[in-house]
Amino acid sequence: MTAPRAAIFGCRGLELDARERDFFAESDPLGFILFARNVDTPTQVRALVDALREAVGRPAPVLIDQEGGRVQRLKPPHWRAAPPAAAFGALAARDPAAAKRAAWLNARLIAGELKALGIDIDCLPCLDLRHPEGHGVIGDRAYGDDPFLVATLGRATCEGLRAGGVLPVVKHIPGHGRAGVDSHLELPRVTTAAAV
Repeated sequence: MTAPRAAIFGCRGLELDARERDFFAESDPLGFILFARNVDTPTQVRALVDALREAVGRPAPVLIDQEGGRVQRLKPPHWRAAPPAAAFGALAARDPAAAKRAAWLNARLIAGELKALGIDIDCLPCLDLRHPEGHGVIGDRAYGDDPFLVATLGRATCEGLRAGGVLPVVKHIPGHGRAGVDSHLELPRVTTAAAV
């Protein structure tokens, strides 16, 4: 038995077609990621997740970007509209303990929604620092501009996801928040001294 290919693949639509199924069976990726184009209803998403795993014949990991705010693939009316990270940062300015607890609870709720669909990895938390010179692609996706606050709320989010049986993916290292362009459209170049 050979190890799966070290790759995460996506698919075109709401269900697998025969070509995709054959391609996944032959290429045997480690796992899969879902995007907005793959999401309609809970029943449909669960069936797609099952079909992806059936294509490779094993319980392959399935990832999704379910941050809250602007970046959430699962949206109302079937799923909760989760707040963006900045909402927890704003709460921390008034009550740090409440913000930490709220970040944990929000992540735990997200995990419950994902687990019900068979999704076991969330590309969350976003640990970028918000910088005034940065492009708005991060904006309210960041908990704030203080590294300690971002680390604290990010850890609470990771713990909330794990408590619900979903693995977190810490993202945008090293410092997407400083990028002056949207990395989806252009290659950002960040010129700043390394922190020591």
